[in-house]
Amino acid sequence: MLQRQAQRPPAERVVLYDGLCKLCNGWANFLIRHDRQHRIRLATVQSPAGQALLHWAGLPLDNVKTIVLIDEGQIYLRATAIFRVTACLPWPWRALALLRWLPAKLSNYCYDRIAVNRYRLFGRYDSLQRPQADHPQRFLDNGC
Repeated sequence: MLQRQAQRPPAERVVLYDGLCKLCNGWANFLIRHDRQHRIRLATVQSPAGQALLHWAGLPLDNVKTIVLIDEGQIYLRATAIFRVTACLPWPWRALALLRWLPAKLSNYCYDRIAVNRYRLFGRYDSLQRPQADHPQRFLDNGC
């Protein structure tokens, strides 16, 4: 977890993901399908809203190789972000959050191996993709 002072941190729980990555888009679809209480909002890292949040968080604006969760002004990356997001989902998916008790070194190692090879393993879109939203406010902006 990274802590960062900001002029105005996002008040909601936002997941930033790579809009070109097929695995990442699958993750976004999964969240849309299972987050029935609409607790999580989404933005691609390539979108204007995503770029603004990356800048706010002090993260690189290009070549982002991790999921980013911004929750109540806190920034979470990699496996920690995944575990915190799954904790917001209904059962049985919430049970995946129990993996947070694994040593961070191990869970982040596994996460990093997948993240570095995600295009090779799962593919890449030629243009930005955005899953079909289940409600109008699911995405931070109207563009991808």
